Parts: sequence; structure tokens; C-alpha cells
Amino acid sequence: MTTTLRVVLDDDAAIGPIAEASRELARGLVRTAPSGCEVAVLLPAAADDVVAAVRADLPGIARADTAPLARRELAASWQLGIAAGTGGGMIHSPSLLAPLVRHDRVYDHDQTVVTVWDLAAWEAPDELSRTHVLWHKAMLKRAVKHADAVVVPTHTHAEALRGIAPKLGDRLRVIAGAPPAGFAVPADEAGRRRTHGLPAQYVLVDGARRAGLDDAFAAVAREGGDLSVVVTEVGDEAVATVAAAAVAAGLAESRVHVRGRLDAGDRAAVLAGAEAVLAPSSLTGFPWTVVEALAVGAPVIAADSGAHREVIVEGGLLVAASADGLAGGLAEAIGSDAARTRLAVLAGDRGRAFSWLGAAERVWQLHAEL
Repeated sequence: MTTTLRVVLDDDAAIGPIAEASRELARGLVRTAPSGCEVAVLLPAAADDVVAAVRADLPGIARADTAPLARRELAASWQLGIAAGTGGGMIHSPSLLAPLVRHDRVYDHDQTVVTVWDLAAWEAPDELSRTHVLWHKAMLKRAVKHADAVVVPTHTHAEALRGIAPKLGDRLRVIAGAPPAGFAVPADEAGRRRTHGLPAQYVLVDGARRAGLDDAFAAVAREGGDLSVVVTEVGDEAVATVAAAAVAAGLAESRVHVRGRLDAGDRAAVLAGAEAVLAPSSLTGFPWTVVEALAVGAPVIAADSGAHREVIVEGGLLVAASADGLAGGLAEAIGSDAARTRLAVLAGDRGRAFSWLGAAERVWQLHAEL
């Protein structure tokens, strides 16, 4: 008898980190599947060509199941506890999007596991739409009632989530994310940076969260000399606001380059070209940009937080979450070639700790324990 693990693919943000992580995890699960086990995916309703594209992108999956509803309607129905014919069996969701309904794990062997990558809906609701915040809070309540386990990427996340949802108890499991498989500096890195109009020398700032950006800009204005600033992971609606904040901190407009989500090859090229990478947010969230910076050996300066301490360990500089702290870290990192080289080596060593194959093996282990 074959056991099937179905992975929920949420492509609501087609090029977002969670969508990318979902596919990377699915590939890892296929490659690490124990004997007698297979992997399928569960998608919102989609056209045949979309389903075919998913199957081609995920070689080795047993099948691609589609729900009877499109993504928006499916999210709403699952929020209300209506499984819409999608529940049952072993389900693993790399997000909170899942059919969280009553099920029988003991006799029917049904399992539902979801993932919480960040707590922005609770810690930084002003950065998100009201609909986004309400949906995440409602789905966490459903997870408290019906999830067999909730995966978080760090122990810091687990502790914070216990404070928000104490009834989760011992159902929390820690499994970190990783860069995309094969994430490395491309041979055409310089050309990729030119294509995006980037300068020769710059500090890269992780702009995934608005929190901490003002401090990062002030730090570069104070200690960055003539270096430009490249801000990545910024939503389209926030580009102008982020650029204006950088100028207000004292950076010349010509030195400010704000970009959204790039593809994996471009991200690797942009990270590798940075004199240093600043991660100024201390919110509870998995630091995707930091993990990718470590993978390509880019010097990292991060605001001291529980999540950054767990992820970076000794692979970068942890500094006070303030303009002064970030400025001091930046001055140390770019103060000499020796300092930058040392940080680059430490980053590369730490970057090898993260792997989707390792994460997939832990997911299989989790479902086996359940």
C-alpha cells in the first residue's frame, strides 16, 4: 500500500518566497520519500495548462489534485471550515492555507500540518492589508483547533507563537527554510546586475519589512561613504515610499535603488555584488534574504533578534536594532578588506547549514511520528 503526502501549493504571490519555498519543499519531499511513500500536490482550481506546468516543474510527483474553487474562494471556504472536497489523507501545507477541519488521525490516518513563517499579522499589522491580517488570524485559530502539528522555522518563532496561541502546546515543530536548491553566484553575475541598473558598489538592505528600514538608511548615510543602497523585496505599492525614506535619511536620490522580488539567479548575483547586506528588522519572521546572503558568502549585518541569532549564529555580525548599532556593524564590515573577507568566509560556512533536502527529511519524520 502506497502512502501519499499531499503538499498544498499556494501561488497567490506567484513570485513570493512562500510560493517558491512550497515548490522547493515539494521537490525535496519527492527526492527523500521513504519506501512506499509518494508526493502529490493540491492546487486551487486551475486550467489544464497550469496544472501541466506544475507537473513539469515538479518531476516525480504522483499527481496534481485541483480543488473545485479558485484560490480566493478556496481560501475563504477553508477560513470558514468548509473543506470543499479537499480534506482527508496526509496533508502538508507550507503556509496556513489548508483544509483545517475536523478529522480522525487515529482511525482514518488523516493528518493536516501547516506552516507559519512569520508573525507579521500580529507584530506589524499596519504593513499588511486588513484582509490579510484577518485571514491569517482566523486560520491560526483553525490551526489551534484542527492542525496535528504547526511548523515554524526557528525556536524563537515557536516561543512567540506559544504566547499568541498557547493551546498549540507540544504540536509546534521547528523546521527551517533554505535557499533554492543550487542557489549560487551565476557566471553572468555582472551582466545581471547591469541589467537591473545597479551601481558597481553598494550596500544591500533587506526591505521585506518596513520595520528597521529608517535605521538602515541612517546607518548607510553615516558610515557608507560613497556606497549606494540597493533595497530588495519591496512590494510595488511601497517602492516610492521606501525610496523617499532613504532620501529623507540623507542619501542622495541617485544612490538609492529599490527593487521588488527578483528571480533566484538575479538575487544571487545582486547579493554577491554587495559590499555588505543589512537585515534591519527584528520582527519574528524567517529571514529569507539573510539565508540567501549566507549561501553566497555575502557579509551580513543583522539587527539582534532571536530569529537572527538562531539563523546566523557566528556567520555574521549581530548588532543592536538601531541606527547606531547598524552603523557600527557596517563600519566594521567594510572597514578593511580583511574584515570583509573574514565575514564572507563565516557567511559561506554558515550558509551550508540550510537545505531543502534536510527540511524534507524532517517533514517526513514529522508525519511518521504523527
